[in-house]
Amino acid sequence: MAQILAPTSQWQMKVTKSSATASPMTAKMWGSLVLKQNKKGPTRSSTKFRVLATKSEGYTINRLEGLLNLDLTPFTDKIIAEYIWIGGSGIDVRSKSRTISKPVEDPSELPKWNYDGSSTGQAPGEDSEVILYPQAIFKDPFRGGNNILVICDAYTPQGEPIPTNKRARAAEIFKNKKVIDEVPWYGIEQEYTLLQTDVKWPLGWPVGGYPGPQGPYYCGAGADKSFGRDISDAHYKACLYAGINISGTNGEVMPGQWEYQVGPSVGIEAGDHIWASRYILERITEQAGVVLTLDPKPIEGDWNGAGCHTNYSTKSMREDGGFEVIKKAILNLSLRHGEHISAYGEGNERRLTGKHETASINTFSWGVANRGCSIRVGRETEKQGKGYLEDRRPASNMDPYIVTSLLAETTLLWEPTLEAEALAAQKLSLNV
Repeated sequence: MAQILAPTSQWQMKVTKSSATASPMTAKMWGSLVLKQNKKGPTRSSTKFRVLATKSEGYTINRLEGLLNLDLTPFTDKIIAEYIWIGGSGIDVRSKSRTISKPVEDPSELPKWNYDGSSTGQAPGEDSEVILYPQAIFKDPFRGGNNILVICDAYTPQGEPIPTNKRARAAEIFKNKKVIDEVPWYGIEQEYTLLQTDVKWPLGWPVGGYPGPQGPYYCGAGADKSFGRDISDAHYKACLYAGINISGTNGEVMPGQWEYQVGPSVGIEAGDHIWASRYILERITEQAGVVLTLDPKPIEGDWNGAGCHTNYSTKSMREDGGFEVIKKAILNLSLRHGEHISAYGEGNERRLTGKHETASINTFSWGVANRGCSIRVGRETEKQGKGYLEDRRPASNMDPYIVTSLLAETTLLWEPTLEAEALAAQKLSLNV
C-alpha cells in the first residue's frame, strides 16, 4: 500500500511572461510617452509603436499575474469555494465558483447549490435544476489562501441521488457496521496519458508517427524518454498542498503516459481524493496546453493501456492469519467477476487482452507477484502471511466510488452459496 505523505509548503501556478524584454509600466509613464508622441506630431516610423506595444503587452501580463496571485486574507474574510461535481458522462468533472462569507473547516458549513443539469446531460430542459451537496473539502492550490475545492455529489430537488451520483450508494456501503469494523484501506494507482492539443497524439510522439518501442520509458529520464515530467511534478505538489493523500508518481511504460498513487485511504475518502486529484490534473493540463485522457487504451497496437489498479485490504487481512482471509476474498471476487468487469470502466475490453501486463477480460485469475492476473498478491504478503491484494482489472477511467464500494461489498457483505463457493475454490486451485 502507498505511504501517506503530509502536505508541504504552499505551491502556486504562475503565468509565464510573454517577453523577456517586457517590463511593467505605470499609467504615469504610459501617459508621459503618449504626451511626448503627440507633441512631436505624426509618427515618422513604426518602430516606436512596436516598442510601446511590446511594453503594453508585458504590462498587461504582469498585471494579470499580480491579480491571480493576490492574497485576499489581509483585506477580507470572504473565500472562494470551487464546487466540483461529476458530469453526465460519469467521467467528466465540472465546476463553478461562489463566494463564502468566511473560512470553513467542514463541508456541513457550506450551503447546497444548484446547476443546470440539462447542460451536463443530467436533467431534461423542462426540469433542469440539480442540487449539489458539499461532501469533502480540499485547499485550493490555484487560488491559495483560505480558498477551497469542494467535492460534491448531485441530487434532485426532492433529495434523491441522480443516476450519475455513485457516491451516495458507496456511502451507504461504507456506513455498514461490518465494513466500518474492518477499516477498509485503498491504495489507487491512477494511470493517465498526455496528448498534444491539436492532433490528439501522445506527448513526445512524432505527429502521425511512432517513437521507439517500449522499454526505456518506464521510470525513465532524459528528453528522449520522459515527456510531461513538469506536469507530473506540478500535479504532485498541488495535490500535497491540497491535502490529497498522494503517495508517489512515476513515468509509465508507454511514452507520454504517467501514473500517480493515492492512499492508503479509508472508505469513501478514497473516492473523494481520486476525484479531487483528477480535477487538479485537468486544471494543470489546461494551463499547460496539453490534453489529458483517461482512455484505457489510447493507442492501439503493441502499447500498454492505462489502468487504475486498486490495492485493497481489511483489518482482518492485515492481521496474523490474514492470507487466508485474502484467499477467501479472492474466491468471492472470482464469483462476481462479471459484475465487477461491467463496472470497472468504459472501453476496458480494449485493454484487458491478456497482453501488456493484463489478464483476459473473460477469465478470472490470481497469482503471487503475477501482473498478468486479475488479482495480484505481493511476495511480501505471501511471506508475512498477511497484507493486501491488488485488483488489476479497473480501467483508468473507472469511477473510484464504484470500484472501492464494490470491493468492500463483495468481500465483506456478500455471501456465496456453499455449492458455488466449493466450485470456485476448486477452479481457483487449478489456476494458482
